[in-house]
Amino acid sequence: MLRYLTHPDVRIDPAVPVERWELDATGVGRAHAVLSQPWMASVDRVVTSDETKAQQTAAILGSYLGIEVEVRKGLGENDRSSTGFLPPDEFDRMVERFFAAPDESILGWERAVDAQRRIVDGLADLLERPGAASTVVVGHGAVGTLWYCFLTRQPIARVHDQPGQGHYFTVDVSTAEVTDGWRPIDGDPGQQPALPPC
Repeated sequence: MLRYLTHPDVRIDPAVPVERWELDATGVGRAHAVLSQPWMASVDRVVTSDETKAQQTAAILGSYLGIEVEVRKGLGENDRSSTGFLPPDEFDRMVERFFAAPDESILGWERAVDAQRRIVDGLADLLERPGAASTVVVGHGAVGTLWYCFLTRQPIARVHDQPGQGHYFTVDVSTAEVTDGWRPIDGDPGQQPALPPC
């Protein structure tokens, strides 16, 4: 099995490039909370985006498991450097436009179709390990949603987005099918999540 896990809560600092933002105290706590998930013990590989907040999350997992984390370029969040930091309300409107017009570059943002191809290509080899124990990929919400849309053969749409930072979905590597939809990393391990609407 493979879990695509998004970094939890971050310390927002407009003076720092977004890709270098770090986890805040809540995020660190939530990253440790995922260690109590029953599937964590079977994880034999942790792959992460090269963005700081993702690497910090992955480091917590890797340290607990006693395995080296694999950092990959090309798994980062959609490129939004053209606009820089945006206040929350304005950012949310941009995200709506990003998902609603995937073939367009909104104010210079990376197009959703291009970000999707990048994340699909960047993770393709991880779906070729049917005999492996379990993999965790630590990444980001938007590109994770784009990968979800690809795996479920759904059009790109924000309806498939994670409910908030610090969620994961599960993929059966042997079939490349999504088996469980987004659920919080610190949620009840016994809770059965529903798949996002398709």
